Formats: sequence, structure tokens, C-alpha cells
Amino acid sequence: MDLPVEEWQSHVRRRWLQLQPSVRAAFSTGALQEVILLCSSLLQPEDEAFLQRLAEGYSVEKDPNAYLFYKEEGNKAFQKKAYKAAAMLYSQGTSHARPNTQEMSLCFANRSAAFFYQAQYEICLEDIGRAQMHGYPERLQPKLMLRKAKCLVALGRRQEAALAIRDLEQNVAAREAGTGTPHLQDLQRRLRHLKTRGQEDKGPAEAHPTGPAPASKEVHLKAENERIPGAASSVSLCSDPSRGRHLIATEDILPGELLVKEEAFVSVLNPGETLWQRLGPEAGRDSGAAPGDLRCHRCLKPTMATVPCQGCSYAKYCSRQCMQLAWERYHRTECSLGGTLLTLGVFCHVALRTVLLAGFELVDKLVKTLQGAVNSEAVSVPEGQPPMEKLDAQLGLGKGDQNRGLSGMPIPGCDRDGSYQSSYHAVFHLLPHTERHSPERKFLCGLSVVALCKKLGEAYWPSPLWGQGPSKQEAALTMEQSPRPSTWAVAMLRHVLQLHCNAQGVTALQEAESEGDLVTERRQARLATGFFPVISLLNHSCSPNTSLAFRGSVGTVQASRLIAQGQEILHCYGPHECRMDVATRQQKLRSQYFFDCCCQACRDEEVRRASTTPKRGGFRCPTCKAALQGDDALCCSRGSCTAVASRPHLVGRLQDLQQRVEVALELLRGDKTGDWPKSAAHLRNSLQVVEAQHGPASVEIGHELFKLAQVLFNGFAVTEALNVIEKAEEVLSIHCGPESEQVQELQQMKACLLELPGLPTGPTA
Repeated sequence: MDLPVEEWQSHVRRRWLQLQPSVRAAFSTGALQEVILLCSSLLQPEDEAFLQRLAEGYSVEKDPNAYLFYKEEGNKAFQKKAYKAAAMLYSQGTSHARPNTQEMSLCFANRSAAFFYQAQYEICLEDIGRAQMHGYPERLQPKLMLRKAKCLVALGRRQEAALAIRDLEQNVAAREAGTGTPHLQDLQRRLRHLKTRGQEDKGPAEAHPTGPAPASKEVHLKAENERIPGAASSVSLCSDPSRGRHLIATEDILPGELLVKEEAFVSVLNPGETLWQRLGPEAGRDSGAAPGDLRCHRCLKPTMATVPCQGCSYAKYCSRQCMQLAWERYHRTECSLGGTLLTLGVFCHVALRTVLLAGFELVDKLVKTLQGAVNSEAVSVPEGQPPMEKLDAQLGLGKGDQNRGLSGMPIPGCDRDGSYQSSYHAVFHLLPHTERHSPERKFLCGLSVVALCKKLGEAYWPSPLWGQGPSKQEAALTMEQSPRPSTWAVAMLRHVLQLHCNAQGVTALQEAESEGDLVTERRQARLATGFFPVISLLNHSCSPNTSLAFRGSVGTVQASRLIAQGQEILHCYGPHECRMDVATRQQKLRSQYFFDCCCQACRDEEVRRASTTPKRGGFRCPTCKAALQGDDALCCSRGSCTAVASRPHLVGRLQDLQQRVEVALELLRGDKTGDWPKSAAHLRNSLQVVEAQHGPASVEIGHELFKLAQVLFNGFAVTEALNVIEKAEEVLSIHCGPESEQVQELQQMKACLLELPGLPTGPTA
């Protein structure tokens, strides 16, 4: 959740209602530093105690009882041969085990077995190494060594397999000095079988599909912009009072062309609903997976085998390297604050991590610049400046000639050489819209930040988890260089307010449980929240000409249609003309982003509304696609078009199609054997509905084509499947990029079908 938990919000609201009117009024006009000073004076010990009690309810400390629960549940799943579920449960067990203990090593060893039986041999080997690193018991080593040798044989890595077998033989021979046991005899039998298998396999090493699909070829910008690293050379940064900062095409841009590729300056995973069920000492245990259980908390990449933080049960990583980088850059401070950060919400967490990544020296410098600019009132912000300009003109430091607005003034956020890049300097210059937030909202954010900063002061020197902490000399030097807590608080409050209309939700397609179904059900889910300074340059349109997609913490913007030279590059902030009417879109944009949208789609819809009878449900003209007007008898709103239609007839057709779509979805969810002709027929009807609502080149039509491609592939309708795959790949490549999971799966289906030229195609209707 973005904001603090409901209990803290209710507590702060009660405090707000108790304040004198004069104090409340001060929050209406006060600058950031004044809000912080007010909140510092208003924060009471009772508030801190209440926050502490809430944080204890969301504790992320390692719990031995939780370790035992997840280990036992993992064993049960393993015995049922539910190896994927077992691996997930063992992963949750490692999160609660202490490092360098037998408990940790056993969880990694058990997880390696679960991956072995899924033929995930590379991941199995990694877990075997982790188990041994954390002190796997000597008496159990032969079992782990045998599994390692089997993996190497399966992977065709013969030399390594031979060494592993030799080490295992030596280990077994040393044990033969004692009385042979049935277990040892069984081990010797397995070893003889493995040696025989290794000797018989004399052919060339084969490729084995033993892990996640190999990473697709990464897509890069054709030519990077010299002034905007992360953007294509085909765009230029401009600024004017009516549109603020924005990107313009400097040449014709074709659909699918990559315009921006940017790694988040900062990102924080959103805790899932499942997580709240298993946090805190009194919480019930839950074996479901939250988003944070399946993604690296630093790079956001999906991972099947997480590496847990050594100090808390929450943070998890894809590798030890990511874990160490996170620890060095921010997690050594965040680790002991886990419960407090979960209580205060994602926005406070992003704000803290932003400051930690930037470094206190730079934060101190920019905050002082901010305070000096406000005190001197040296630069005024033009009235009516659109909020998605996202910059504070008081802090414009860029000196480059090329990145200047129409007035000739430097564009805020640019460096001294005139370049604009994904840096803390650019993040700091995003507009917080302090004057547009309600006084109560500023009180909630300010009090939360001040309370967090007090906790931060206590936790700034955490006990060392990896053997050694800073020396006295290092500690003294760092304390000298650290800014005052009030400086942290001003910067963090600025970032929390910025996030209200500058936060970028990092999304990913998540699969629903659909084992055995004809199609894989996927839904777009918000995975994390972050700052993307370059992507933030894009202004909003309810009918955008770009699509935004994510791969881990990297965001990519591609042209979704032809963009002519001189046109603005536009992105949709959420309210889209295909999903909401103009009134709903305007209300949402006004409440979250503080502006009235005047994009072409809104202007066109306003004109149509003013010139036609109000609609009871919009329909488009079948001839020219303009809005139909009238009650029961409909006619085209364009005077030059003579098309007519009957509203009852169109409503009946729409209801019939919607019912068919529901039937198709039920068939796809419930049919394990494959009545694919009926499912395909219903999906073709679904395509008509989606195309009418979203258009023939929309991402929604791409997802429907993907489902139809899966059905036809499973039904071996080769000819039609190849045609649909080609269409789906074309649409999804534009919106999601050629490296997306769906496009990769489509390419695999196509390759498989092309290998079967003589297979009967079957009926296509």
C-alpha cells in the first residue's frame, strides 16, 4: 500500500482534529521545512509508542517457529510430489533461518532436491553450494554430493561430473572403515549406476531444458541521445509554460521503435496481500506466495531460488551479489526498520531509499539550495504550469544551451552541462505540488516522515551482521558528513509528496494457477513503485502514442503508432479513452495529478458530447467509427455520414457477445482435455468485442490473440495457429517489446509448429 496502514492514518486524523485552527492553517501555506518543523513539535511520545506497537505487528524478525512451519509444510508438499510448491515453502523457511546454521543449510538442501525433481539442474547446483556454505552436516554430505554429480551428468558437464564422482567415491570409501549400513549400501549402488551412466554417455553434450528459458536478446536504443541518456536520439527535450517539460519527435518514428530505456533510480517492491497474513509474532502462517517471494528486492527480476537477507525475514534477492549491493547501498539501514516501513507504507519507504541511494552529502546540498531559493523567492513559477512538468523551476541549475525552454531559461533538472539523466538531481527536481496537497494530507505525510526520521536516528548504526562494523574513525567521519535529521526529513517529505503524482508503478504479467488448462491465464499486476526521471518527462494523453513495459526494474517506452516529426511523445497515466468516459478520466486526473486534461481525445469527446444527445451507452458508427447519437434510432454524429442503426439491436448483439466471452472463459478455465474448437470459436467472438472497444492494434487485442494462439496451438490447428501467432507477435512486440515473456512464448510455439510440416491442420472453425 502506498500510504500508511489504516490504524496509523486513523490515529493521525484524530490528532489533526485536535489541533487548533491556527495550527491547521499553518499547514496550508507552509513550505516543506515549515511543515517539518511543525510536525517535529507536534509529534508526541504517545504517537511514537503507538507507531512502535503497530510496527511490532508487522515485525520482519526471523522467527524459529515460522522456520519449522515452512520446512514441515515443504516436506509435506515434497512427499506429494508437488515440487514447485515445496521449493516455495523451503524458500520461506530460509527467510526465517539464521545464517551459517544447520537450519539454513537443511532448507537449501531440501530446496535443491525440489529443483532436482523439476529438472532445474543449474538452480539445484546453486542451492547445493549454498547448503554447503551454510554448514551442511557432514553425515549427510554423500546424499548432497550424489545429487550434485547427477546434475552435472544430466547437464553433460563430464569433467566436472567425473571430479564430483571421484570426491563422492573418496567420501564413501572413508565411511567403509565402519560397519556398512543399508543406507551406505544403497548409496554405493547408486554411485555404481551413476558411473556406468557417465561412461556410457560418450556422445557430444546435449542441451537440456533444465532451468528458466534462456534470456532473450536484449533490445537496445538504435542511437542514444547525447543530452538525455536512456532516450533515443530521435527525441528532444523541450519546455514551455503551457505543457511544461516534454519530449518531441525530431524525426518520423515508426510503430515499435524504442524511445526510452531507463533503469529506475529507486524502486521498492509492493508488499502483497498474502504477506500481511504472515507478518508479526501473532500472525497465522500462510503458504501462499506474495510478490516479494518471487522477485529480487533489488533488481526486481523474477527468481525461483531466493537468497534471504541475513538480518530480516522480508528482503530476498536473486543472488548473493544483489544481496551485498543492497546491503551496502541502503539495506543495512532499512533492515532493522522493516516493521516501521511496512507500517508507514511504500511512499515513505521509497523516500527513505531515495535519500540513502543519493548520499547525505548531495541531499544536504540540494535541500540547502531549496531553502535558499524559497527564502529569497528568486524565481517564480508561472501560474497554471501543468503538474506533469514535474519540476520545480526554483531549482533549475542547468546551464546547457541545447536544453533550454522557449523563454531561454535552463530547463529544470538538467545538469550544468545541459544534460538530463536518471540521477538524484533529476529526481529532486520533480514537482512536489506542496501547495496543492490538502493540509491534512501534509500533516499525515509530515508526521510519518518525522517519526521515521527519529527511528532512522536510532537505527543509523545497526549491529554488524556480517562480521565487522565501521571502525571508530569511520563512524566519526561519517557522522561529521551526515546532515541533520531535519535535512533528511525535508528531503523525504518532498519525495513523499512527489510520489503522489510522479510515482511510476512497475507492472508485470502474473500467471494464475492454470495447470492443465488450454491457455495460461495472466493478469497485469503492480509489482513495485519507483522513480523514473526520464520516463517522467512524458506528458499524459488519454489516447497515447506510446506503450510502457517493464523488465525487472528497467522501463521501456515504445511507439505504439506512427509519430510524425514535431509531434509530442505522449504516455497514458492510467485513465484511457477506451476504459473510461471523459468525465471519469478528468476527475481521476484532477484528483491525483492536479490538472485538467486537454488532450485531443478529451477535446474530441467534449465536442461530441456538446453536439449530440447524451448517450445511455456509447456505440460507434460501423462506417466511420464516429459516435452514434440518438435514443432508440441511432445516426452518425458526423453530418457527412448517412449510417443508421438500432440501439436495441446493438445492445442485444453486445449482450450476446459478452455471454459468449463468459462461456469461452469458463471453457478455458475448466477444460483439461481440450475441446479446443469450441473454445477457439468463443475466443473469436471475444476478439470482436475487444477490437470494438479498444481497437485492432491495442495491447488488449494482443492479449486476446495470445489466448487464441495458445488454444489453436494445443489443438494442432497449424495453419490458423501460425497466422494468429504472427498477428499476436506483431501487436505485442509493439506494446511489450520483443523481449517480453508473451512474445518469447509465441516464438517458441511458432518454432515448434514449423518443425511439424506434415501434421494435419484440422478444422479452423
